[in-house]
Amino acid sequence: MTSRGLYYLIRALVTLVAIPFHEAGHALAAWLLGDPTAKREGRLSLNPFRHFDLMGTLCMVLAGVGWAKPVSTDPRNFKNPKAGMALTALAGPVSNFVLALLALLCARLVYHQYGALWDFIFDLLLTTAYLSVGLGLFNLIPISPLDGSKVLFAFLPDSAYEKLMRYEKYGMIALLILVWLGVGDNVLSTAIYNVYAAMINFVFRSIV
Repeated sequence: MTSRGLYYLIRALVTLVAIPFHEAGHALAAWLLGDPTAKREGRLSLNPFRHFDLMGTLCMVLAGVGWAKPVSTDPRNFKNPKAGMALTALAGPVSNFVLALLALLCARLVYHQYGALWDFIFDLLLTTAYLSVGLGLFNLIPISPLDGSKVLFAFLPDSAYEKLMRYEKYGMIALLILVWLGVGDNVLSTAIYNVYAAMINFVFRSIV
């Protein structure tokens, strides 16, 4: 296999872990906060096919950021609907940052191992961390329907919140246009690199 083929193979494998981890984080948070909708629909799972979205998966493999099928929630099941939606949304990116740290900790364990297989595993773990950071930060952008918008909306008055949530589905069109045009690529890439580098320094700082 060519180095380019191996690069995309690793990205595809990482996508099968990072996206389900993100979506299962949403489902778990919603369930813990009192909404069983996502759990009932089978979304409290790390099975990638329960979350699969073709376009989002291709974007993740090719561009490093992507998405899955939205996790269904019913705000009426939360004691505080706005806070419940915000915390459920925030759980997705947080789960990706946790996955990134776990991947780096595992990478540290195999750091001094040698051989083609260990090199592949090490690269796979580093890529898992990098793409997980990217997925987490991408979803924190406050553009509907990304998670950051739901966190931001929680701080708005109820009238504005309900109105924006009603038009949430149209945000996906704007998001696809922005991704296609590459708007904000440099800012996002810099943020991803800085967070990833900080995690690397934290996990590997004691290795000589």
